[in-house]
Amino acid sequence: MTETLSPIIRLGTRAASPFAVIVGFYLLFAGHNSPGGGFAAGLVFGAVLALRTIAGFQPAGNGLTLLAAGAVISASVALMPLAWGDVLFDQQVISTELPLLGEIKTGSALLFDLGVTSMVVGTVVAVLDGLGVAEFAASPAEAAASPDPATAGEAGTAAEAAPEAGRPAGHGRRPDSGEAGP
Repeated sequence: MTETLSPIIRLGTRAASPFAVIVGFYLLFAGHNSPGGGFAAGLVFGAVLALRTIAGFQPAGNGLTLLAAGAVISASVALMPLAWGDVLFDQQVISTELPLLGEIKTGSALLFDLGVTSMVVGTVVAVLDGLGVAEFAASPAEAAASPDPATAGEAGTAAEAAPEAGRPAGHGRRPDSGEAGP
């Protein structure tokens, strides 16, 4: 693991995450009338979680819970039409008229896509957990103590002020563990 996380990666991840989440929601809601859907949205949301975990903003979480919840949601939506005598995976469409937005349609396929999204994100989180990237995520105490990525270059670190013999500046001992840096 590197001594400190790159401020460029942290700043870029922090800046790109909201835009990627908006794209993910667009893919989720537009998936039945244009390219996208639950799987594509899940991949985008999973990529955001992976980037934020590797950048040290948050731990990966529990992927098995998301997988199980997504499977229950998708299976329920697939099997519910059987309860009222329709065929498996039959979609129910609900349409309503809103004053400013006009006619809005949604259906049970959106719930199915939410389940698929949950399963894909759960798979990504489980893979991250299996790869052991939880060590990258900063604890709340570490996050509060770390400098803002935008101003990290202005103030030097203690390791830069007193580099060890033969090591370039910034490659001293890690302040949190006492381990030697790379």
